[in-house]
Amino acid sequence: MQLMKRILKDQPYIFISVLRWVSLATIVGILVGLSTTLFLHLLKLSITFTAQYKYYYFLLPVILFLTALITKYLAPDAEGHGTEKVIESIHKHAGKINAAVVPVKLVTTILTVAFGGSGGKEGPCAQIGAGVASVFAGLIRFNDADRRKLVICGVSAGFAAVFGTPIAGAIFGVEVLFVGAILYDVLLPSFIAGIISYHVSTLFGVTYFYNPINVIPVFSDAFFLKVLLAGVVFGIISVLFIELLHSVDGISHRLKIWKPWKGIIGGVIIAVTAYLISDKYLGLGLTEVEAVLKGAHASWFDAFVKMFFTSITLSFGGSGGIITPIFFVGSTSGSFFAHLLHLDPATFAAIGMVAVLSGCTNTPIAASIMSVELFGPQIAPYATIACVIAFLISGNTSVYSSQEISMNKSTDIKLELEREIEIYDSRVRPLMHRMKNIIGNLFSGSNKGKH
Repeated sequence: MQLMKRILKDQPYIFISVLRWVSLATIVGILVGLSTTLFLHLLKLSITFTAQYKYYYFLLPVILFLTALITKYLAPDAEGHGTEKVIESIHKHAGKINAAVVPVKLVTTILTVAFGGSGGKEGPCAQIGAGVASVFAGLIRFNDADRRKLVICGVSAGFAAVFGTPIAGAIFGVEVLFVGAILYDVLLPSFIAGIISYHVSTLFGVTYFYNPINVIPVFSDAFFLKVLLAGVVFGIISVLFIELLHSVDGISHRLKIWKPWKGIIGGVIIAVTAYLISDKYLGLGLTEVEAVLKGAHASWFDAFVKMFFTSITLSFGGSGGIITPIFFVGSTSGSFFAHLLHLDPATFAAIGMVAVLSGCTNTPIAASIMSVELFGPQIAPYATIACVIAFLISGNTSVYSSQEISMNKSTDIKLELEREIEIYDSRVRPLMHRMKNIIGNLFSGSNKGKH
């Protein structure tokens, strides 16, 4: 009888809370879906326009000068790949985001990517989603806890709309905040915001890439071992990308000159390199990603050139996301890995794409779900294994250094939990020295000491 009374006493409050957050998440999903749709359509139109001109990327020095100038004086939080500042805002400022970030991020990302800067579209969508949710929370006078919750919904809605993967996108929004933890109290509204945002975007004409992988080898010990090896390789590639990104950012910080001048330097480096090597590493790079996912072979250096272009773009005045370049790096790495071991290139391009995402962002659950939503259920068991291994191998580092650590990836590494990720002095320690230590620890089976 006491139990029944307690249930009847609590249930109305729980029901009202659920109804409240379903309503709020629906509103956020609609607002973010509309904002994201506007951004994606403008970006597509801009890319189509600049692609008419063969050497459009020679304007990149001027464009990066402008984007750095706009960001510096109108919304400094809009610089770089976006998601990092959102995570920092959620952890440190209860989700308070300057409203100016939304238009500034939209404009600077379109300029950067359309004229050849190597960046993605998901970071801006996440930052736009978070900004819209933060402004909405301010209008209805939310307290800090509720504003933080609503901003997380905005992040999930942004990811879901840009990926075209409503479940993985929603999970990514709540998983990316911590290494090894998920905020379950935000799970329901994040799912609702993500699904609504995705459907709003599709309603207004946004289309997505879906490529079911049906050529999966029959399970065998040999194939399983190759998947395990692939997970290790993709984890190491994730570390390489993270370290290069932070090392180049460190070089940029050590250049004591006006930020817009850095944009000119970065633009010249990218334009000259693209002219000498290839322009396929510019912009989003989705044409190359789709090609390798359909079975095309990638060169061994494709992933590394894309890493370099992305690091220069985001560290020298450009604006854009980091996940689309991660897709390029992961898929081309997977294709080359398959070529070396005489495996199906499309299968391992798909596995590499989600595994490197997992390793770079510490989001193995979202990456595993994404493999199902993008490539079909047949690949899911192998992709999930590779995602978890890459997540572990990448260690306590991330493209998002504001993530908080909630677990130890190894019992041999003692870390203080609930603090931001450290970058292992990557801004002052040479990259190759760092990789030498990682590989040495991997083969020695020991990694002692406190990092």
